[in-house]
Amino acid sequence: FEGKYCPFGCGYVKEIDDHAQLLVAQAMKERANIKDPQLILNVGDNFYWGGIEKTCGTPMDSISFTAHHQFDQIFEGVYNGKGLDGKPWLSVLGNHDWGGRVFNNGWDQQIAYTWASPRWVMPAAFWRTTAEYPTQGFSVDMWFFDTNFQDAHANDEDPDHNICGPNNPAGATCASAGGPVDKDSCPSWFRGLWEQEKAWLTRTMEESTASWQIAVTHFPCAQDGQGGSFYRQLRQEYGLDLLVTGHRHDQELWAYNDRRNNMGGLTCFVTGGGGGITSESSPNPMRKYEWYGEAQYGFFDITVTKERLTVESINFDGKVLRTAEVRPHQGSKSKEQTE
Repeated sequence: FEGKYCPFGCGYVKEIDDHAQLLVAQAMKERANIKDPQLILNVGDNFYWGGIEKTCGTPMDSISFTAHHQFDQIFEGVYNGKGLDGKPWLSVLGNHDWGGRVFNNGWDQQIAYTWASPRWVMPAAFWRTTAEYPTQGFSVDMWFFDTNFQDAHANDEDPDHNICGPNNPAGATCASAGGPVDKDSCPSWFRGLWEQEKAWLTRTMEESTASWQIAVTHFPCAQDGQGGSFYRQLRQEYGLDLLVTGHRHDQELWAYNDRRNNMGGLTCFVTGGGGGITSESSPNPMRKYEWYGEAQYGFFDITVTKERLTVESINFDGKVLRTAEVRPHQGSKSKEQTE
């Protein structure tokens, strides 16, 4: 696509919009070559537009030709090189991984790929892990969870953005994979998953003794179905330090003191600007007045030490656009944050 069908007013920028994913990947490679990251946090919509183009239900000990092809073309062949090779790619599902307008595409193949890849990690729809740094005296607990109930509506609602909607084929089911049984029960299945996750999050965060707590999900900052109050609870009662999100196709750093941030001092960012298909607005800097955040395409870099957690918003050209820090109080789960 070269923009020839795009009117001038759409803001298409040649050599950026038509190479966005590769530009972001190149910037990641260059930074990884210098910084040597320990792991990558991945916020979903991994295969845009419709996820793995294979109906759910492939046995979990098998990776279909379709899944292999999409992983090879969109993941393995793009995000590689010194600093990225072999690094764990810790992932969640986005609404488009379920199918975008259906729930029965190959989301389960993304889970299964965990056991077929030396670096892709998504063992379940929600899961947790810990990174230990004993020589540096700190540890990081990380939670990965599904928030796609927010695009799982009654069958007759919003057909273009409803994974439980009328675009599902007759008889659609993911029962064999542990997913929704049919489209009628689909909304309640996703709502039930979210209620299960909330109980799990509060219980396991309360049990956490790690130095830092980071949560990763798909839907953006403050979108928890409760106007941000659940994330505020995780911050204020359980010490959550950082929320990592996506869904919107741009880059937004929500510092603890941003006016829009109603999550009780919780630092958060939206990193939906990987460039897989489109951006939220034009990447033309003359149109910044349309932007929600500081960029349209890019990624974030998180540096963690015992004393502080530093978040940097990186543009597709490798430039650092915005930075925020979180620093812990000694002997307290509450955190002092600066920007």
